Amino acid sequence: MTNERSPAEPVAQVKTGKGLIGKLAPLVLLAALLSAFFIFDLDDYISFQALKDHREGLQEWVAANRLVAHLAMVVIYAISTASSLPIGLVLTIAAGFLFGWFTGGLLVVVGATIGATAIFLAARHACGDYLRSKVSGSLKRMEEGFRADAFNYMLVLRLVPLFPFWLVNIAPAFLGVTTRTYVLSTFFGIIPGTFVYSTVGGGLGMVFDRGETPDLGVIFEPTILAAVLGIAVLALIPVIYKKLKRRGPDAGG
Repeated sequence: MTNERSPAEPVAQVKTGKGLIGKLAPLVLLAALLSAFFIFDLDDYISFQALKDHREGLQEWVAANRLVAHLAMVVIYAISTASSLPIGLVLTIAAGFLFGWFTGGLLVVVGATIGATAIFLAARHACGDYLRSKVSGSLKRMEEGFRADAFNYMLVLRLVPLFPFWLVNIAPAFLGVTTRTYVLSTFFGIIPGTFVYSTVGGGLGMVFDRGETPDLGVIFEPTILAAVLGIAVLALIPVIYKKLKRRGPDAGG
């Protein structure tokens, strides 16, 4: 008796291969952008020194092309966030410098949310379902606990930089966080830090005139840090309350 391969097998393998390529393509593209950034030394063109050297030309172009400049800022920030390029701080301060602290901060929040959502969806599409299917035991319970209070946990992670921004962008893709929860928590969670640095950008002209560099540690000033931590604590109150409420009957019995 001869073993004959079903004609459907090669077709299935081809479809599986194409499906895998399609899933990984967005992540490969983002990784390529990150690699190109370092290979071509693009960080030399996105720095405080470059901003200082070209400040007049940039300000004139922004003034003459307001709509295009606004869209360009959002797109550039979205790409840099999705690709995990290490230029977010410079871009945020530059946005405050070129557009004013409020408009610049708003453009950054929108661009960062779009970029973070893009990498979140790419990671979930590529391997989120597979990894979640392999999770079991204590990790499974941790995932369920995170998902139950995903918005509050995400809000805290966005407010307080406990982990790298790029890690917070992709980890929720493997923890079952919904897109809506992810977008809302990202948008509102990055507002405080963003506007702190866009405000620094708003006064960058005077800093340049004095021959100084901006204070990047401003967010760790006691008053600012206390305000951010206060918001984070408020975000955790509902989570703590629900946990205490669930444990209440057991404790009383």
